[in-house]
Amino acid sequence: MSKFSEACEQSPFASLHLKTQKFIEQKSNFYRFSFSQIREFVTAAVDLQMWDFDIENLWHDKSSSKESLKSFFEKYEQIKNSPKEYLPIKEQKQNREIEFLNIDKNVIGFGRCPVASPKTRCCNLLTLDAAEGCIYGCSYCSIQTFYGSKISLNKDFALKLSQIKLDKNKIYHIGTGQSSDSLMLGNKNGILEALIEFARKNPNVILEFKSKSDNINYLLKANLPPNIICTFSLNPQAIIDNEEHFTASLKRRIEAALKLSQKGILVGFHFHPMIWFKGWREEYEAIATELIQSFEPKNVALVSMGTLTFIKPVLKQIRIRADKSRILQMPLLDSSGKFSYPLEIKKQMFGALYKAFEAWHKEVFFYLCMEDESLWESVFGFEYESNEAFEDGMKTAYMSKINSYMCDKNR
Repeated sequence: MSKFSEACEQSPFASLHLKTQKFIEQKSNFYRFSFSQIREFVTAAVDLQMWDFDIENLWHDKSSSKESLKSFFEKYEQIKNSPKEYLPIKEQKQNREIEFLNIDKNVIGFGRCPVASPKTRCCNLLTLDAAEGCIYGCSYCSIQTFYGSKISLNKDFALKLSQIKLDKNKIYHIGTGQSSDSLMLGNKNGILEALIEFARKNPNVILEFKSKSDNINYLLKANLPPNIICTFSLNPQAIIDNEEHFTASLKRRIEAALKLSQKGILVGFHFHPMIWFKGWREEYEAIATELIQSFEPKNVALVSMGTLTFIKPVLKQIRIRADKSRILQMPLLDSSGKFSYPLEIKKQMFGALYKAFEAWHKEVFFYLCMEDESLWESVFGFEYESNEAFEDGMKTAYMSKINSYMCDKNR
């Protein structure tokens, strides 16, 4: 196998348009690029293709391979490190083909949040896999990297859920939206019915449904216990249109949250991932203003903030899919094997959004999700000394809201 063929096999070369493949092969042969140079050239070409840039327009032949590549990568880095610009999407999203699998696992996936890390401040969330896989096609999501487009449902879910042993003297915070979306399937196979009964039988559990859906019909009809919190991931509509394919619009997500809130269900909002793009500050501040005007803070349990963080397998899969997306058009800083924005950009985004929610600061629990602990002081003016302290603060705040709701209901 030639050096060029081997380098292509170990890169997302097959994801490139045929014209671009021929261009890269021509330049690689002419300048006798090294194995690593070919791989880096291919990776940059895939990124540029996803961002709607033509590699040939950025290439200028120089006297040597070193000078030619240097000129090209300077242009590539300039594009990558500038705030991306999103244009309105006119075409309608097509229905997505989804395959459902009924599997028979001995136990339900129940344990620590899969992205927990000692390198970041973590709330020690427990996760419960009601389903594995997602029907949405968010360009940045790791779920499709590990599960593809298939949705796996565990047989006898209600029975297995009832067999989970919990300490009645301990408060648990459990989320169901880590390996899937909590509400996208509704009550398919009795999932929501089983989870609601689980919450009812375990009042020491704070059960969180996290979603980018507006599929709340079953919840509106059901008798929900007060220890269920419904949370919605929010982003500007430009991000939803371009990067969160097949999900509900921003308007529909907020309307769904409002209907649940009016029913007496605690809600919350996740700005995760926040994305750095032209106009980000005005767009995120506008969402905060709308929420403040629409919701009573006593009915809102939380507002979280976080941003894009990638591991290498996810970056690899994004480039293999090579869908039209600007999600990787961003400064990618390597930190302990994960890639994200520099801290200074995070401070700007989190700080601006937190300030926009000033009216809620004393009544709603705000936190950073899986972010460097050094950001807390600069954003909130305080920090937790440990993950355990963060976990206790969160549970105390949520249970206080739950107890207040119960008192209001019993009056």
